[in-house]
Amino acid sequence: MNPDNALLTIALFAAFADGVKDDREREHVRRFAESLGAQAPDLPRLYQDVLLKRVTLRDATSALGDLGQRQFAYEMALCICDADGRQCDTERTFLADLKRQLCLDGDAQVADAESKADALANLDEYAPAAVTAPAAVTASVAAAQPAPSDAELDKTILNYAILNGALELLPQTWASVAIIPLQIKMVYRIGRAHGYELDQGHIKEFLATVGVGLTSQYLEQLGRKLLGGLLGKMAGKTVGGLGRAATGMAFSFASTYALGHIAKRYYAGGRQMSAAALQQGFQQMLEPAKKLQADYLPQMRQRASGLDAGQIMAMVRGG
Repeated sequence: MNPDNALLTIALFAAFADGVKDDREREHVRRFAESLGAQAPDLPRLYQDVLLKRVTLRDATSALGDLGQRQFAYEMALCICDADGRQCDTERTFLADLKRQLCLDGDAQVADAESKADALANLDEYAPAAVTAPAAVTASVAAAQPAPSDAELDKTILNYAILNGALELLPQTWASVAIIPLQIKMVYRIGRAHGYELDQGHIKEFLATVGVGLTSQYLEQLGRKLLGGLLGKMAGKTVGGLGRAATGMAFSFASTYALGHIAKRYYAGGRQMSAAALQQGFQQMLEPAKKLQADYLPQMRQRASGLDAGQIMAMVRGG
Protein backbone atom coordinates (compact mmCIF):
# COMPACT_ATOMS: atom_id res chain seq x y z
CA MET A 1 0.00 0.00 0.00
CA ASN A 2 1.43 3.38 -0.99
CA PRO A 3 1.23 6.46 1.30
CA ASP A 4 -1.66 8.03 -0.66
CA ASN A 5 -3.80 4.92 -0.26
CA ALA A 6 -2.72 4.57 3.36
CA LEU A 7 -3.95 8.10 4.17
CA LEU A 8 -7.26 7.48 2.42
CA THR A 9 -7.66 4.11 4.16
CA ILE A 10 -7.06 5.67 7.58
CA ALA A 11 -9.56 8.42 6.73
CA LEU A 12 -12.19 5.80 5.88
CA PHE A 13 -11.48 3.84 9.07
CA ALA A 14 -11.98 7.08 11.02
CA ALA A 15 -15.23 7.83 9.18
CA PHE A 16 -16.59 4.41 10.12
CA ALA A 17 -15.15 4.31 13.65
CA ASP A 18 -18.49 5.18 15.24
CA GLY A 19 -20.13 2.12 13.70
CA VAL A 20 -21.65 4.10 10.80
CA LYS A 21 -24.92 4.54 12.67
CA ASP A 22 -26.40 6.87 10.06
CA ASP A 23 -27.05 5.26 6.68
CA ARG A 24 -27.21 8.70 5.06
CA GLU A 25 -23.67 9.43 6.24
CA ARG A 26 -22.40 6.16 4.78
CA GLU A 27 -24.18 7.00 1.52
CA HIS A 28 -22.49 10.42 1.44
CA VAL A 29 -19.09 8.78 1.89
CA ARG A 30 -19.87 6.20 -0.80
CA ARG A 31 -20.95 8.87 -3.30
CA PHE A 32 -17.81 10.85 -2.62
CA ALA A 33 -15.64 7.77 -3.18
CA GLU A 34 -17.35 7.08 -6.51
CA SER A 35 -17.39 10.73 -7.59
CA LEU A 36 -13.58 10.91 -7.71
CA GLY A 37 -13.62 8.41 -10.57
CA ALA A 38 -10.43 8.33 -12.61
CA GLN A 39 -8.81 10.94 -10.37
CA ALA A 40 -8.52 8.43 -7.54
CA PRO A 41 -9.31 4.99 -8.98
CA ASP A 42 -8.37 3.23 -5.75
CA LEU A 43 -10.80 5.04 -3.47
CA PRO A 44 -13.97 3.09 -4.37
CA ARG A 45 -11.99 -0.14 -3.88
CA LEU A 46 -10.54 1.10 -0.59
CA TYR A 47 -14.05 2.02 0.55
CA GLN A 48 -15.19 -1.56 -0.05
CA ASP A 49 -12.02 -3.01 1.49
CA VAL A 50 -12.52 -1.05 4.71
CA LEU A 51 -16.25 -1.72 4.88
CA LEU A 52 -15.79 -5.47 4.25
CA LYS A 53 -12.69 -5.66 6.50
CA ARG A 54 -10.43 -6.85 3.72
CA VAL A 55 -7.77 -4.41 4.90
CA THR A 56 -6.59 -3.64 8.42
CA LEU A 57 -5.53 -0.45 10.14
CA ARG A 58 -2.09 -1.99 10.54
CA ASP A 59 -1.84 -2.37 6.74
CA ALA A 60 -2.29 1.39 6.41
CA THR A 61 -0.16 2.61 9.31
CA SER A 62 2.79 0.41 8.33
CA ALA A 63 2.92 2.21 4.95
CA LEU A 64 3.65 5.57 6.60
CA GLY A 65 7.33 5.71 7.55
CA ASP A 66 7.79 9.48 7.55
CA LEU A 67 7.02 11.31 10.81
CA GLY A 68 5.18 14.11 8.98
CA GLN A 69 2.95 11.60 7.21
CA ARG A 70 2.18 9.82 10.48
CA GLN A 71 1.37 13.08 12.26
CA PHE A 72 -0.90 14.15 9.44
CA ALA A 73 -2.64 10.76 9.32
CA TYR A 74 -3.50 10.98 13.01
CA GLU A 75 -4.62 14.63 12.85
CA MET A 76 -6.78 13.82 9.83
CA ALA A 77 -8.43 10.88 11.63
CA LEU A 78 -8.91 13.00 14.76
CA CYS A 79 -10.73 15.71 12.83
CA ILE A 80 -12.96 13.20 11.05
CA CYS A 81 -13.97 11.67 14.40
CA ASP A 82 -14.60 15.16 15.81
CA ALA A 83 -16.56 16.35 12.77
CA ASP A 84 -20.00 15.49 14.18
CA GLY A 85 -19.33 16.60 17.75
CA ARG A 86 -17.99 14.84 20.82
CA GLN A 87 -16.27 11.50 20.21
CA CYS A 88 -18.09 8.33 21.16
CA ASP A 89 -16.35 5.48 23.03
CA THR A 90 -15.54 3.52 19.87
CA GLU A 91 -14.00 6.60 18.25
CA ARG A 92 -11.81 7.23 21.32
CA THR A 93 -10.70 3.61 21.28
CA PHE A 94 -9.94 3.81 17.56
CA LEU A 95 -7.87 6.99 17.96
CA ALA A 96 -5.90 5.56 20.88
CA ASP A 97 -5.07 2.46 18.81
CA LEU A 98 -4.16 4.59 15.79
CA LYS A 99 -1.86 6.81 17.85
CA ARG A 100 -0.13 3.74 19.28
CA GLN A 101 0.34 2.16 15.84
CA LEU A 102 1.73 5.42 14.47
CA CYS A 103 4.12 5.71 17.44
CA LEU A 104 2.88 9.20 18.30
CA ASP A 105 2.34 8.95 22.05
CA GLY A 106 3.79 12.09 23.60
CA ASP A 107 4.13 13.92 20.27
CA ALA A 108 3.75 17.67 20.97
CA GLN A 109 2.28 18.54 17.55
CA VAL A 110 -0.35 15.82 17.89
CA ALA A 111 -1.22 16.94 21.42
CA ASP A 112 -1.75 20.51 20.19
CA ALA A 113 -3.99 19.30 17.36
CA GLU A 114 -6.00 17.18 19.82
CA SER A 115 -6.56 20.17 22.09
CA LYS A 116 -7.78 22.47 19.32
CA ALA A 117 -9.89 19.92 17.40
CA ASP A 118 -11.59 18.63 20.53
CA ALA A 119 -12.38 22.16 21.70
CA LEU A 120 -14.00 22.97 18.37
CA ALA A 121 -15.95 19.71 18.41
CA ASN A 122 -17.67 20.45 21.74
CA LEU A 123 -20.60 22.23 20.11
CA ASP A 124 -22.75 22.34 23.23
CA GLU A 125 -20.20 24.49 25.04
CA TYR A 126 -20.39 27.43 22.68
CA ALA A 127 -23.79 27.18 21.01
CA PRO A 128 -25.91 30.34 21.28
CA ALA A 129 -28.12 30.14 24.35
CA ALA A 130 -31.27 30.18 22.24
CA VAL A 131 -30.21 26.98 20.47
CA THR A 132 -31.22 25.11 23.61
CA ALA A 133 -34.78 26.40 23.26
CA PRO A 134 -37.65 24.29 21.82
CA ALA A 135 -37.32 23.35 18.17
CA ALA A 136 -39.66 26.11 17.00
CA VAL A 137 -41.58 28.95 18.51
CA THR A 138 -45.32 29.10 18.09
CA ALA A 139 -46.85 30.40 14.89
CA SER A 140 -48.12 33.52 16.67
CA VAL A 141 -44.63 34.41 17.90
CA ALA A 142 -43.18 33.72 14.46
CA ALA A 143 -45.79 35.96 12.90
CA ALA A 144 -44.87 38.76 15.30
CA GLN A 145 -41.26 38.79 14.12
CA PRO A 146 -40.32 41.64 11.75
CA ALA A 147 -39.89 40.48 8.17
CA PRO A 148 -36.20 39.69 7.62
CA SER A 149 -34.34 41.60 4.95
CA ASP A 150 -33.35 39.36 2.05
CA ALA A 151 -30.31 41.56 1.44
CA GLU A 152 -29.16 41.22 5.05
CA LEU A 153 -29.61 37.44 5.05
CA ASP A 154 -27.84 37.14 1.69
CA LYS A 155 -24.91 39.13 3.10
CA THR A 156 -24.82 36.90 6.19
CA ILE A 157 -24.78 33.75 4.04
CA LEU A 158 -22.02 35.12 1.82
CA ASN A 159 -19.90 36.08 4.84
CA TYR A 160 -20.23 32.58 6.30
CA ALA A 161 -19.39 31.04 2.91
CA ILE A 162 -16.24 33.18 2.55
CA LEU A 163 -15.17 32.39 6.12
CA ASN A 164 -15.67 28.64 5.70
CA GLY A 165 -13.85 28.73 2.39
CA ALA A 166 -10.97 30.49 4.14
CA LEU A 167 -10.90 27.85 6.88
CA GLU A 168 -10.59 25.10 4.28
CA LEU A 169 -7.62 26.88 2.72
CA LEU A 170 -5.67 26.89 5.99
CA PRO A 171 -2.95 24.23 6.25
CA GLN A 172 -3.89 23.24 9.82
CA THR A 173 -6.09 20.15 9.77
CA TRP A 174 -8.05 21.14 12.88
CA ALA A 175 -9.16 24.45 11.32
CA SER A 176 -11.66 22.64 9.11
CA VAL A 177 -13.42 21.25 12.19
CA ALA A 178 -14.78 24.79 12.70
CA ILE A 179 -16.69 24.68 9.39
CA ILE A 180 -19.59 22.56 10.64
CA PRO A 181 -20.18 24.56 13.88
CA LEU A 182 -20.22 27.73 11.78
CA GLN A 183 -22.71 26.17 9.34
CA ILE A 184 -24.89 25.28 12.32
CA LYS A 185 -24.68 28.86 13.58
CA MET A 186 -25.60 30.18 10.13
CA VAL A 187 -28.71 27.97 9.89
CA TYR A 188 -29.68 28.96 13.43
CA ARG A 189 -29.46 32.67 12.52
CA ILE A 190 -31.52 32.15 9.37
CA GLY A 191 -34.19 30.22 11.25
CA ARG A 192 -34.30 32.83 13.98
CA ALA A 193 -34.69 35.60 11.42
CA HIS A 194 -37.89 33.86 10.32
CA GLY A 195 -39.18 33.36 13.86
CA TYR A 196 -37.84 29.89 14.65
CA GLU A 197 -35.70 29.01 17.67
CA LEU A 198 -33.83 25.86 16.63
CA ASP A 199 -31.97 23.31 18.70
CA GLN A 200 -28.80 21.62 17.50
CA GLY A 201 -30.53 18.31 16.92
CA HIS A 202 -32.92 19.91 14.44
CA ILE A 203 -30.13 21.78 12.64
CA LYS A 204 -27.89 18.72 12.30
CA GLU A 205 -30.87 16.75 11.01
CA PHE A 206 -31.55 19.56 8.52
CA LEU A 207 -27.94 19.43 7.28
CA ALA A 208 -28.12 15.65 6.88
CA THR A 209 -31.46 15.88 5.06
CA VAL A 210 -30.28 18.39 2.46
CA GLY A 211 -27.18 16.28 1.84
CA VAL A 212 -24.46 18.02 3.85
CA GLY A 213 -23.01 15.12 5.83
CA LEU A 214 -20.93 15.89 8.89
CA THR A 215 -18.23 13.22 8.75
CA SER A 216 -18.42 12.90 4.98
CA GLN A 217 -18.11 16.66 4.48
CA TYR A 218 -14.78 16.66 6.28
CA LEU A 219 -13.66 13.53 4.46
CA GLU A 220 -14.40 15.27 1.16
CA GLN A 221 -12.23 18.23 2.14
CA LEU A 222 -9.34 15.90 2.87
CA GLY A 223 -9.87 13.99 -0.35
CA ARG A 224 -9.77 17.18 -2.40
CA LYS A 225 -6.58 18.30 -0.70
CA LEU A 226 -5.00 14.92 -1.32
CA LEU A 227 -5.91 15.07 -4.99
CA GLY A 228 -4.37 18.53 -5.16
CA GLY A 229 -1.12 17.31 -3.68
CA LEU A 230 -1.64 19.45 -0.60
CA LEU A 231 -1.47 16.64 1.94
CA GLY A 232 2.09 15.86 0.99
CA LYS A 233 3.08 19.49 1.41
CA MET A 234 1.50 19.57 4.85
CA ALA A 235 3.32 16.38 5.76
CA GLY A 236 6.61 17.96 4.81
CA LYS A 237 7.13 16.32 1.44
CA THR A 238 5.28 15.12 -1.64
CA VAL A 239 3.19 12.07 -0.86
CA GLY A 240 2.88 11.18 -4.53
CA GLY A 241 0.45 9.25 -6.69
CA LEU A 242 -2.98 10.85 -6.88
CA GLY A 243 -2.30 13.98 -8.88
CA ARG A 244 -0.37 17.16 -8.52
CA ALA A 245 -2.60 19.94 -9.86
CA ALA A 246 -3.28 21.89 -6.65
CA THR A 247 -6.96 22.72 -6.47
CA GLY A 248 -6.45 26.17 -4.96
CA MET A 249 -10.20 26.16 -4.37
CA ALA A 250 -12.17 26.03 -1.13
CA PHE A 251 -15.28 24.01 -1.92
CA SER A 252 -16.70 24.65 1.53
CA PHE A 253 -17.66 28.05 0.14
CA ALA A 254 -20.13 26.39 -2.24
CA SER A 255 -21.63 23.97 0.29
CA THR A 256 -22.08 26.72 2.88
CA TYR A 257 -23.52 29.14 0.33
CA ALA A 258 -26.01 26.58 -1.02
CA LEU A 259 -26.91 25.45 2.50
CA GLY A 260 -27.64 29.03 3.56
CA HIS A 261 -29.90 29.74 0.63
CA ILE A 262 -31.90 26.51 0.90
CA ALA A 263 -32.30 27.21 4.63
CA LYS A 264 -33.57 30.69 3.83
CA ARG A 265 -36.14 29.27 1.42
CA TYR A 266 -37.15 26.54 3.88
CA TYR A 267 -37.77 28.75 6.91
CA ALA A 268 -39.30 31.58 4.89
CA GLY A 269 -41.81 29.04 3.59
CA GLY A 270 -42.81 27.84 7.05
CA ARG A 271 -40.74 24.61 6.91
CA GLN A 272 -43.11 23.06 4.39
CA MET A 273 -40.53 21.58 1.98
CA SER A 274 -40.23 17.79 1.80
CA ALA A 275 -36.91 16.00 2.21
CA ALA A 276 -36.81 15.37 -1.54
CA ALA A 277 -37.47 19.05 -2.28
CA LEU A 278 -34.74 20.12 0.14
CA GLN A 279 -32.22 17.78 -1.47
CA GLN A 280 -33.15 18.88 -4.97
CA GLY A 281 -33.06 22.55 -4.02
CA PHE A 282 -29.66 22.20 -2.40
CA GLN A 283 -28.20 20.46 -5.46
CA GLN A 284 -29.66 23.11 -7.75
CA MET A 285 -28.08 25.88 -5.67
CA LEU A 286 -24.76 24.05 -5.43
CA GLU A 287 -23.95 24.44 -9.12
CA PRO A 288 -24.15 28.27 -9.28
CA ALA A 289 -22.40 28.38 -5.88
CA LYS A 290 -19.45 26.45 -7.35
CA LYS A 291 -19.17 29.04 -10.09
CA LEU A 292 -19.15 31.83 -7.52
CA GLN A 293 -16.19 30.23 -5.75
CA ALA A 294 -13.74 31.53 -8.30
CA ASP A 295 -15.11 35.06 -7.98
CA TYR A 296 -14.68 35.08 -4.21
CA LEU A 297 -11.43 33.11 -4.01
CA PRO A 298 -9.35 36.30 -3.50
CA GLN A 299 -11.53 37.26 -0.51
CA MET A 300 -11.18 33.74 0.90
CA ARG A 301 -7.40 33.85 0.58
CA GLN A 302 -7.27 37.28 2.18
CA ARG A 303 -9.50 36.10 5.02
CA ALA A 304 -7.35 32.99 5.54
CA SER A 305 -4.16 35.06 5.73
CA GLY A 306 -5.46 36.89 8.79
CA LEU A 307 -6.82 33.93 10.77
CA ASP A 308 -5.16 32.35 13.78
CA ALA A 309 -6.24 29.77 16.35
CA GLY A 310 -7.55 32.33 18.81
CA GLN A 311 -9.69 34.06 16.21
CA ILE A 312 -11.17 30.79 14.96
CA MET A 313 -12.08 29.69 18.49
CA ALA A 314 -13.64 33.09 19.19
CA MET A 315 -15.72 33.03 16.02
CA VAL A 316 -17.08 29.57 16.79
CA ARG A 317 -17.86 30.46 20.40
CA GLY A 318 -19.28 33.86 19.53
CA GLY A 319 -22.51 34.64 17.72
